[in-house]
Amino acid sequence: MNPALVIDIGVRALVVAAKLGAPMLVTALVVGFAISVFQSITQIQEVTLSFVPKVVAVAAALVISGQWMIAEMITFTQSLFTLIPQLIGT
Repeated sequence: MNPALVIDIGVRALVVAAKLGAPMLVTALVVGFAISVFQSITQIQEVTLSFVPKVVAVAAALVISGQWMIAEMITFTQSLFTLIPQLIGT
């Protein structure tokens, strides 16, 4: 097994993980920032006001980007399966 190939697989796995996590994380960041600005402007300090919209927005982002996320995972998994002969042969 070639160490460079293993490092390449690890880097690609981290990139795929970052790509798959980005829609939910960016959505939570944007909604959280908007809610915190709203809370600071209106001086309303309610915990559920920041929690519930983030949960709803992240769920919506998951529904919207779910098909793309599954396609990315399938592509990555298929590329790993095509690398099996190279991993065994070296």
